[in-house]
Amino acid sequence: MSEEKSQAELLKEKLSYQPRNAWEHSEKEIRDAFDLCENYKEYLDKGKTEREFAAIVEKELIKNGYQNLQTLFKQGKRLNRGARVYYINRHKAVAFAILGDKPVIDGINMVGAHIDSPRLDIKQNPLYEDSGLVLLKTHYYGGIKKYQWVAIPYSLHGVVVKADGTKIEICIGEDEADPVFTITDLLPHLAQDQMQKKATEVVAGENLNVLIGSRPYNDKKVKDKIKLNILKILNEKYGMVEEDFLSAELEAVPAFKAKDIGLDRSMVGAYGQDDRVCAYTCLKAMIDAKPADMTALCILTDKEEIGSTGNTGAQSNFLRSFISKLIYLTNSNYSDILLNQCLENSIMLSADVNPAVDPAYQEVQEKRNASYMGNGVLIQKYTGSRGKYDASDANAEAIGLIRKLFNEKGIIWHTSEMGKVDQGGGGTIAQYVANLGVEVLDCGVPLLSMHSPVEVTSKIDVYMFYKAMKVFLESNLG
Repeated sequence: MSEEKSQAELLKEKLSYQPRNAWEHSEKEIRDAFDLCENYKEYLDKGKTEREFAAIVEKELIKNGYQNLQTLFKQGKRLNRGARVYYINRHKAVAFAILGDKPVIDGINMVGAHIDSPRLDIKQNPLYEDSGLVLLKTHYYGGIKKYQWVAIPYSLHGVVVKADGTKIEICIGEDEADPVFTITDLLPHLAQDQMQKKATEVVAGENLNVLIGSRPYNDKKVKDKIKLNILKILNEKYGMVEEDFLSAELEAVPAFKAKDIGLDRSMVGAYGQDDRVCAYTCLKAMIDAKPADMTALCILTDKEEIGSTGNTGAQSNFLRSFISKLIYLTNSNYSDILLNQCLENSIMLSADVNPAVDPAYQEVQEKRNASYMGNGVLIQKYTGSRGKYDASDANAEAIGLIRKLFNEKGIIWHTSEMGKVDQGGGGTIAQYVANLGVEVLDCGVPLLSMHSPVEVTSKIDVYMFYKAMKVFLESNLG
């Protein structure tokens, strides 16, 4: 028989805070986590760019009864409780909502994530021949360690708008029968000078050029015969000419498929999990959520990795515009006063990943306030860097609401920061939504190898985050 706990042990249980491991949960929920992540891996493989992910989201929303808000707005259709609506912003960002019992101006339970990821953008005049090879010039997008992005297979994704205005979608390297591309690296035998450089200089940004061909066109009278042969292939398959690159958005992304990591298959390894792990779980939660008292809304933005700029980023008017249409179609009158009232009554969980403690690099973390793989949802009062610059810094009242909700609903969570105070840092979309008057709290999923070609998540964390988003969206917190 086990010994009874001492008074001090009971007091410690009552008064002390100790994060829990989410794996130490019911076997059913562990099975549900594995099932959920099979679907999640499919989304990662099919949606490697913001355009592709937005297109997948739209198809899933339509399948689940969501209607295009822009169409309803043009028709002047009124919206009633339980209505599910969405809007795609320039093929790169998505907002969608479920109307609740209470008026929209009483507030909205929002979740927000981003669907862009670090990658290599193909330049506008990219194609050149040199030393018997043809390559594409690139400009890296987002914060990357450039040396991680060489000597791996790449696929090419994006759109080309031709001179006559027609748009072609391109995806080469994902099908098993497709060729892939790569970026070459210097062999160690000749890398003495290279190896003396700082990590930021080992690979120069201008040398991240994608190798795409080496076979010449069979004609001795022309120069750049290999480049000509590549142009011929592009013309035959897509009707492209070289000038069409000027009005193209093409991205080179790792060609790896999402895979289970570990003998126990407990983790997912894939490109682009920052931040599609949060985008996917928010989408799934919105699809499974039931209409509640409060209106539920999800926004998936673009351009977060470069500051949330542009007309598809979180700094744009997209969220305000979407909510204003909800108010217009549900309220007898509309004014900016009502829109501002709605925003001030709303609460958002800004969903983004955070670096988990890595046994190899523990020195960069303050371990009492760090993210851990397997500890479920992470909650961050603030992000930013050093003196909390570029952070929204959530109010204690907002954290208290979420803490109470998660504890009552059995959500396993822990608190975190992004590394030691003076180590560095990073931001999310939180500050831009908070600027509108919304109460915002950062939360997310712990991640290893962030911004690398293969990022790693724990399946139980992915599942717990989905569960947390669903609980929040169905709550009455606004």
